Amino acid sequence: MKIEKYFPLYFLLLFSIVSWSQNQKIDSLVFVLKKTRNDIDKAQLFNAIADQYKTRDPKLMLDYAQRAYDLAQKINYELAEGHALLNLGNANIISGNYPKSLQYFTDAQHLFENLDVKNEVEKQKGLAKALGSIGIVFSEQSNYAKALQYYLKAVKIYEQIKEEEKCAKLYNNIGVVYQSQSADFKALEYFIKTQKIQEKLKDANIGITYTNIGNGYLKQNNLPKAFDYYTKAKMALEKNPNPRALGEWYNNIGLYYKTAKQTNKAIEHWNSAISTFEIIDDKFGVGDSYLLLGQLFLEQNKLDEASQMAEKSLALAKEIKVLEQVVLSEKLLSDIYQKQNNSALALLHFKNYSQAKDSLTNEENIRRSVEEEMNFDFEKREAIQQKEIEKRDLLLKEESKRNTLQLFFAAIFGLLLFGMAFLIYNRIQLKKNLTLQKELAEYEQKALHLQMNPHFVFNCLGSISSFIVQNGTDSAIKYLSKFSKLMRLTLEYSKESLIPIDKEIESLQNYLELEQLRFNNKFTFSIYKSEAIEDDMAIPPLLLQPFVENAIIHGVIPKKEIGSIAVRFALEKESLLCTVEDNGVGFNESKAQKQHSVVAHKSMALDITKKRLEMIESTTKQKTEFTIEEVKNSNGEAIGTKVTLHLPIQYIK
Repeated sequence: MKIEKYFPLYFLLLFSIVSWSQNQKIDSLVFVLKKTRNDIDKAQLFNAIADQYKTRDPKLMLDYAQRAYDLAQKINYELAEGHALLNLGNANIISGNYPKSLQYFTDAQHLFENLDVKNEVEKQKGLAKALGSIGIVFSEQSNYAKALQYYLKAVKIYEQIKEEEKCAKLYNNIGVVYQSQSADFKALEYFIKTQKIQEKLKDANIGITYTNIGNGYLKQNNLPKAFDYYTKAKMALEKNPNPRALGEWYNNIGLYYKTAKQTNKAIEHWNSAISTFEIIDDKFGVGDSYLLLGQLFLEQNKLDEASQMAEKSLALAKEIKVLEQVVLSEKLLSDIYQKQNNSALALLHFKNYSQAKDSLTNEENIRRSVEEEMNFDFEKREAIQQKEIEKRDLLLKEESKRNTLQLFFAAIFGLLLFGMAFLIYNRIQLKKNLTLQKELAEYEQKALHLQMNPHFVFNCLGSISSFIVQNGTDSAIKYLSKFSKLMRLTLEYSKESLIPIDKEIESLQNYLELEQLRFNNKFTFSIYKSEAIEDDMAIPPLLLQPFVENAIIHGVIPKKEIGSIAVRFALEKESLLCTVEDNGVGFNESKAQKQHSVVAHKSMALDITKKRLEMIESTTKQKTEFTIEEVKNSNGEAIGTKVTLHLPIQYIK
């Protein structure tokens, strides 16, 4: 069963308008259209009317958008043509025709990219809207990587032209994408960005954003923060009524009370959700609330009440033909009857559950096939468009060169041509040499990284062996689960010479949690990333892991008290500053303990890391610095060790 919902702030970046006000505006625009004789004004009015119909009637929206497109093409009015393509795309996405909508949006993107207009801001607005719309199509198709790519392109443009309201909508959509990928911290970061802008603009939808943030904190089990934001959300929804959002709020605050072990309040709020959803005849929302109640009653062993809720949820799910809800309801009924020792009904509902699940899987497979075909067509169109752009640019360059050469005297034409050819040849050779040098450096860097992987795996396997001996097989199951996730991340990153800093943080977080289990919470840790670090800033994989490992093994573990480790990523001038600091026994004491140790062990990790840093310096032509220093108190006593790396700023290509 789902735990909570995150709301996309504006589906298709549409404005939420009161119905009667919308009718008045449409009537007013149609009245003006009848009196207009100028084709430019007509094209703009067709687009404006189409835009008003997007929350009401996709067929009329499609009709007016097509009229705008045909007229704009006839009079060669490219700005109106671009907006007509966006309206055509929106009409098709509302109707569920994703391949057609994607075609219109990409056509709009290429039109705005090549648009020659005096008002550059209008061009950028149209381009950003096209890119954001493409992102929405991919998000609806669960292609989150592509969706994120286009959202980030769009939001970058809106940030440049200072369109804060549009930025807020896209920040919310980016948060939804990250939440769908279970990247909860990143999702929360973007929801909070949305909140700040909406509070500044006094946006009526701030209540939805507060609920999203509350859900994020609830997933982190930060109950005080979650309750604070749920309270803000309720106040905002009372100020700007939105029955659907209020119903979802009741469901989510109910989950909060369930987590807080206040089940009576959870039941009270889920019943309020049912009443709210029934006002707007939202049968999906009502079914969702029944499912939540049924699950709680089952956990409380109130089997009759649980059965009633599950039956109601199943009836609604069948009525509105939502397979996912049918699957959840049938499974819940099967569990209830099994607990009542009613084997016949338990088996019947389990069979129904299996059939519904198979149907849902088949639907998913069909949807994926359509998505793959759509993505193939999209990439094919992108390639064709790119070739056309390159061809057009090449023709323009050739024409410019020909016109320039005609100005020179015939006597020096041959000499000039020879000189240009010689220069181009040298540049090509130089470029080839530089490319080969760069590729060689990257392969050497990957070779060093691949040397690092066996060393890292060997150390982890040693840790598992030690953990099982000390804690037994039952405790080792949780440890092995975290270890398998860490190995999956390590293998995934081994293909790349650079990974996003967020991925490195995720890997370090998993490793530190693994070692916490191993050493029975002998230390705490924190990972900090500066807000100035951009999403596409990158770092070589597993670069900091050896230093973190040394901080644990040689720093905090020999210490009697609970230790702490802090990993920080920040920007300092033109460098990426990475630090690993512990409050352990200190560098000199750790070195002395190693010398007196009876176990001979040669550390490879630091040697490999030093070579990797040399390769980074060679590849980027920028200096890298690496220091290890002992942290001392005012009395000169060692209170820990600090490792500092100064790395060149690099980006994911």
